[in-house]
Amino acid sequence: MMTYLEDGHCSISNNLSENSIRPVTVGRRNWLFCDSTDGANASMMVYSLLETARLNGLNPQKYLEYLLEARPDKNMSDEGLEKMAP
Repeated sequence: MMTYLEDGHCSISNNLSENSIRPVTVGRRNWLFCDSTDGANASMMVYSLLETARLNGLNPQKYLEYLLEARPDKNMSDEGLEKMAP
């Protein structure tokens, strides 16, 4: 078994993790004013979509426009929904 200190490939810094959650912690101030739990959940779903698009090298605004134009619904097949994923 290899421990953290014996593996030279492990990064000592956690900056990548901290930077990835920074928008969530900064956004909390805005989410305080969501009127309901459903509203907060909807905000986080959109945020998650945009961050996933960004991580996959897509323009988040263009990806959101694409999703709004395509309007996925419950009748779409799994293959159709998979094509829309970033």
